[in-house]
Amino acid sequence: MIRILIADDHTIIRKGLMQILSEGMRGVEFGEASNAGEAVAMIGKKKFDIIILDVSMPGKSGLEVLKDIKILQPKIPILILSMHPEDQYAVRVIKAGAMGYMTKDSAPEELVNAVQKILHGGKYVSSAMSEHLLNLIQEPQHTETYQSLSDREFEVMRLLASGKTVSEIAEKISLSVKTVSTYRTRILQKLHLTTTADITRYAMQNKLIE
Repeated sequence: MIRILIADDHTIIRKGLMQILSEGMRGVEFGEASNAGEAVAMIGKKKFDIIILDVSMPGKSGLEVLKDIKILQPKIPILILSMHPEDQYAVRVIKAGAMGYMTKDSAPEELVNAVQKILHGGKYVSSAMSEHLLNLIQEPQHTETYQSLSDREFEVMRLLASGKTVSEIAEKISLSVKTVSTYRTRILQKLHLTTTADITRYAMQNKLIE
């Protein structure tokens, strides 16, 4: 029996993933989590063979949850599923310990292929992303500026670009207003920008927000 935990805040997504995997694999048992807290709690109670984790759940970001899970269960393989393009997140989440990254608009059979590959000890990214990663290795000077941001800076940048105030961000990610303001200053410096409006424009141009 293969035990799969699906962590996504949308019920319809969780049910759809379970249906796809049930049809494509034999002997599968599922666990469900709708937020970061539930995912971490379930991992503490039950053993899973793989976790499919949405990177954009309410509360803690998927990157933070990924790191929390790796502390609790260092060897458990995690496949990140996201609506964001691969070139924005794939490198970041794989560096953080994920075994794969795929977007939610991928074909159903690709999900089955990715899960099976990871269960057999491999890693999964799309063929297009594989080429992109090779280009980054061969021509690192072409790396996008936002890749220089730390995981927390990247998260704060996206929240600022989405219209959140410093106070709202501080409450959302459980940090002080002063700390978030410091992150904002670092983001502006690293991206060579001046204002929050500049951050929003930059994020839209690079398709970092919807």
